[in-house]
Amino acid sequence: MGRPLTPFVLSSTDRQTIEALTRKGRHAGRTVQRGRILLRLADGGSGYTVADEVGCCVQTVYQVRRRYVEQGLARALGEAPRRGGPRRFDGAARAALTALACTPAPLGHSRWTLRLLADKAVELCLVETISHETVSQVLKKTKYSPSASSTGAWAK
Repeated sequence: MGRPLTPFVLSSTDRQTIEALTRKGRHAGRTVQRGRILLRLADGGSGYTVADEVGCCVQTVYQVRRRYVEQGLARALGEAPRRGGPRRFDGAARAALTALACTPAPLGHSRWTLRLLADKAVELCLVETISHETVSQVLKKTKYSPSASSTGAWAK
């Protein structure tokens, strides 16, 4: 048997904030679930009973508890920043790249390739640097079909 946890105490202002958050308003499901975990812990529930009541694993209960004790309510309810850099393309640059792919291919080429589009996007100052794979992902998220017309981006 592990060592017993110290009693969990939730401040009255934090309790009011969590109760308001879980009762009404539009909040992410994970945020509401973390709020319910904190309320059940404050009412004296153990990690296993809280996990069963809320519908999560026990480790989640202990992580939310630890975050609240060490870093406060905002960190216990919120998300940590995710990995990855910011997007290189905004909406206008995506539209410009898609429009570029719909234009006739440059002289000497029968079709746009992903690498040609990447080079042209840098040449037109749409972005500083870009790989052909990023061009592929941008075009993939549109309803653009390279095989539906005579001009299109083909992977080479």
